[in-house]
Amino acid sequence: MLKIQMKTPLVEIDGDEMTRIIWDKIKKILLNPYIDLKTDYYDLGIENREITKDIVTKQAAEAIKKYGVGVKCATITPNAERVKEYSLSQMWKSPNGTIRSILDGTVFRAPIMIDGIKPIIPCWQQPIIIARHAYGDVYSGVEKYVPEGGKVYLKFPDGSELLVKELSSSGVIQAMHNSDASIKSFARSCFNFALDKKMDIWFSAKDTISKIYDHRFKDIFEEIFSTEFKEAFSELNINYFYTLIDDAIARVIRSKGGFIWACKNYDGDVMSDMLATAFGSLAMMTSVLVSPEGYYEFEAAHGTVTRHYYNYIKGMETSTNSVATIFAWSGSLRKRGQLDNNNTLIDFASKLENATIETISSGYMTKDLVPLFSKDDIKVVSLNTIDFLYKVQENLNKALFVMK
Repeated sequence: MLKIQMKTPLVEIDGDEMTRIIWDKIKKILLNPYIDLKTDYYDLGIENREITKDIVTKQAAEAIKKYGVGVKCATITPNAERVKEYSLSQMWKSPNGTIRSILDGTVFRAPIMIDGIKPIIPCWQQPIIIARHAYGDVYSGVEKYVPEGGKVYLKFPDGSELLVKELSSSGVIQAMHNSDASIKSFARSCFNFALDKKMDIWFSAKDTISKIYDHRFKDIFEEIFSTEFKEAFSELNINYFYTLIDDAIARVIRSKGGFIWACKNYDGDVMSDMLATAFGSLAMMTSVLVSPEGYYEFEAAHGTVTRHYYNYIKGMETSTNSVATIFAWSGSLRKRGQLDNNNTLIDFASKLENATIETISSGYMTKDLVPLFSKDDIKVVSLNTIDFLYKVQENLNKALFVMK
C-alpha cells in the first residue's frame, strides 16, 4: 500500500522506562506501516538530559514553536533516589514544567470513555474535562533549605521588602509566581475551548486563603468573561461560574459530568489524576497543551510505569496500558493534518482511535482494565503489552482496508 504522506514534521519527544518501550512499539506496529512518518526527534530520556545538561528539553520546546505540533512520551522527574539511581549531577527539573513554561498555555485532559467500563462515581454520565494552567506556581518555583533559621524576606524591584517568616530553627522556604499575561491566556484558552465544545466551564481556586495570589486569578477570569465572552456563552446557553476548590470538588462528585473544570497548575495536576482513576485508569486520559500562539503538545497524562519497566528488563512479561500514548500520537497526527489540510492523515488518526476503543469494548485489553470491564455476553481477554498493540492493529486494518 502507499503510505500516507506528511507535509510538515511533528516534533517527537522520546522519554523514559516502560513508556519509552511502548513508544517504540507503537511506531513500529501502528504508525510506520501506514504513514511516511516525518518527525523532528528529541531524546528526553533522563540519561540524555544529563549529558546535555537539560538543554535538550529547551530545544524540544523551541522546536514545537517552529513546527506547531509536538508529541511527548512520559519522562522521569528525578527525586533524590533517581539522582542516585542514574548518577545524575543534579536533580533536573520536570521536563513538562520546563516545556510548559516556554510554551505557556493550558493543558486540557479528558477521559477516554469505553463501553463496558463505568466510572467509579455512578452519576457520572459524561466526561469531565480538566483545564490545567500550564505555567508557574510550584512547577517553576524556587526553594531553599534554611539550616540555621532566621528572617526570610521577599525583595521587590522598588526596594521594598516583605517578611516571609522569621524561622526560629531550620526550615524550608519556597517562592512561586505567576503573571497577568499568562493568567489572561489561561482564561481565554478555557473560554474558547468551552465555546468550541459547547460545554459549561467552572473555575476554582482558594481566594479566601490566598487573598492576593488566587484572588488575582479569580478577578482576571471574571473580567475577561464579562468583557469578551459573556454574550457568546449566552447565545450557546452555556455557563461560567467561579467557586472555591473545596466546594468544586463536592459539586464534581455529585454531578453528571459534561463540563470543563479549570484549575491552577498544581490543582489541575492532582485533580486530573483523580478524575482519570475515577473514570477508569490513569492510562485512559488524553492530554494536550494548547498555547495562545497556536502551538500544541500532545502527551500521555501518566508517568513512566517504572515497576513494569523493571520487570521488562528482567525479561518478565508485562501488560502495560498504552491507550493514552496511542491517543497522544493520534491527537498530534490529527492536529498536524488539520494545520496542513491533510484529510488523509486526519482520517487515519480517527480510525486509530476508533480501533483502540473497539479493541477494548470487544473484550481485549491490558490487565489493569480487566477488573473494571463488565459487558453482557463479552468474554474478557487479558493481553500483554505487545499483543494488545497487535490486536489494535488488527482492528485498524479492518477499518483501513474494508472491501467496497
